Amino acid sequence: MTVAYMQSIAERYLRLGYAPYRWFKAEDPPAWQPLTKPLSAARIGMLSTSGAYALGQVAYHYKDDASFRRIPASTADRELRFSHLTENYLVDARRDPGCIFPLRALDALEAEGFIGKLANEVFSCMGAVYSQRRVREELAPALLAAFKGQEVDAALLVSM
Repeated sequence: MTVAYMQSIAERYLRLGYAPYRWFKAEDPPAWQPLTKPLSAARIGMLSTSGAYALGQVAYHYKDDASFRRIPASTADRELRFSHLTENYLVDARRDPGCIFPLRALDALEAEGFIGKLANEVFSCMGAVYSQRRVREELAPALLAAFKGQEVDAALLVSM
């Protein structure tokens, strides 16, 4: 079944009594940087906006949860859990975490030598944060610091 995502979000906001959603519009282009080494020598990080967390970690609490989880890259798929405002989009992720949290695919790329090394921890947040201010002032700086702390050369961003 095809879901008209934009329409679905607008209707959900209306039902919840929120003002119409205002999609983020960047004022400046992103500060992309070219890689200084080939991918085969690069340390790669990952961020998924799927609301993934590892068994034993705290689930996301849905409304404006601007936190993120550090998940060991060695975490087995059977130990991954998901909580997200848009629960109906998690059916496939719960069956096959790799479709939105591709740890095994990244392991395979490392084993093949396509990427140099996967960071020891990967990150997840809940992408459905209503407050653009909290994302800009809290979540994004915390994630940037976490990536810098791991000395990653590039990060795979897996949006839901």
